[in-house]
Amino acid sequence: MSLALTRLLQLASPALPVGAYTYSQGLEWAVEAGTVQGEATALTWIGDQLEWNLGRFETPLLASMLAAWKVGAHETALELDAQYLASRESAELRAETVQMGYSLRRLLDELRDLPDEFMAQIAVPPAPTFAWVWSGVAACWNIPPADAVTAWLWSWAENQTMAALKSVPLGQAAGQRILLEIGRRIPDVAAHALTLGADQYSNFAPGFAIACCRHETQYTRLFRS
Repeated sequence: MSLALTRLLQLASPALPVGAYTYSQGLEWAVEAGTVQGEATALTWIGDQLEWNLGRFETPLLASMLAAWKVGAHETALELDAQYLASRESAELRAETVQMGYSLRRLLDELRDLPDEFMAQIAVPPAPTFAWVWSGVAACWNIPPADAVTAWLWSWAENQTMAALKSVPLGQAAGQRILLEIGRRIPDVAAHALTLGADQYSNFAPGFAIACCRHETQYTRLFRS
């Protein structure tokens, strides 16, 4: 268990060199538009995305990918990868998951810690999503599904909070208060996500989609999405 935990911490670490820190997922445009103006509104934005977007679509889909990897259902995992890629509402969101997926796959080549069979499988798609490669690594490292999705959500929340610190901007203490509150919500969101069947997935979050699309033409920006 301790080895699986340390591997999970590494996989969810902001030090993982996949470029996650360069993306805000529409948050930067929400700041530009005045929707996010301070700590309270940043918490509302991040909390809403956690519940309505990640919790009801991205996280249960990630869990399904992990389950497919666990039993060697490679074709199913590929179908889920295609579904995830098709769900990206904007060109920037699509480029984000493809770039991060490519970067993680390249990192794994250099780590030389995973089975050759798995490395051959992730070499097949020309543009794998980050979620697909990440879930495959979690399966290889025997990380329990509940722990994996919790870490996925935490890593996302941490990145969103760092984006808010830079773009609003916010102080470090404000960022930690946001993470404290989001951290309280993550266990319930993760547990609920694991109960959802494929016919219950929903990423209906039009405000998020609009923010991501508007960011593509934002004049001054720090982030790539």
